Amino acid sequence: MGVKRCKFVFADTGNEHELTYEYVGHYLPTVLGANVDVVRAEFSRQIAAKRVYCETVWPEKGVPEKIVQRALRVLHPTGNPFLDLCLWKGRFPSRMAQFCTQHLKRIPLDRYLLDRIAEGFSVESWRGIRRDESLHRRNAPDRERVAEGYCIVHPIADLTSMEVVAAVRARGVELNPLYKLGMRRVGCMPCINCCKDELLEIWKRFPEYLAIKREWESLVCLASKRGWSTFFTDAARDGETEAELFDRLCIDGRVRWAQTARGGRQIDAFRLQAPPACSSVYGLCE
Repeated sequence: MGVKRCKFVFADTGNEHELTYEYVGHYLPTVLGANVDVVRAEFSRQIAAKRVYCETVWPEKGVPEKIVQRALRVLHPTGNPFLDLCLWKGRFPSRMAQFCTQHLKRIPLDRYLLDRIAEGFSVESWRGIRRDESLHRRNAPDRERVAEGYCIVHPIADLTSMEVVAAVRARGVELNPLYKLGMRRVGCMPCINCCKDELLEIWKRFPEYLAIKREWESLVCLASKRGWSTFFTDAARDGETEAELFDRLCIDGRVRWAQTARGGRQIDAFRLQAPPACSSVYGLCE
């Protein structure tokens, strides 16, 4: 196809690592010889509507005035797409309600593609989905036409993660530096579906990003009708109070869990050791 016939586009969720911004904004354009367009979701209208709803409907539903006023104090756009989405929703996304993908990636990218169609282009959207990533993606087609009027193509659907890494490196392109810093996947920092080992790596290497999520939890708690919300989610245990559940699932609680051995109860001194300068599940340090 050739680079000249391609447009590269990145959906900035507002929950990205600085190394990702550097990689997308500077390294890739240099290597590819083409700019990477950036799209960002914006939720000012939804937050304004949520304020009206809180002021008018919450009192009718018996929500105490204290909770209403608390929500109104924080229901203002921050300019960060991820945080603004959560303020609007009054909660963080979860594995069972992963609205972040829809609102922060799919909708902005669809809008970008429809704009290109309106300009007269015939559009194919190439996406890096692999069938062995998850049960949800195991039946992903090689290509499909969607109602919006363009084709989605999955050129690496049959490849394993190691085959993708080998193909990229064979072409002289470096992967995102985060893959050499213990990250299995690169996207949100962290993702709401972040695994235990990856969360531990983030705590060791990038604690400032977890501190930001702690601040976000404080804000989204204020915007929540029930009064609390956590970045990570899980079902309540038998007999567990809301306070105990929050303590277990909040950022600090999840970090404590990430420090434990299998079973999640005993702190593992080995897991607390400083990480090596380079750590990669894809063999990038060799």
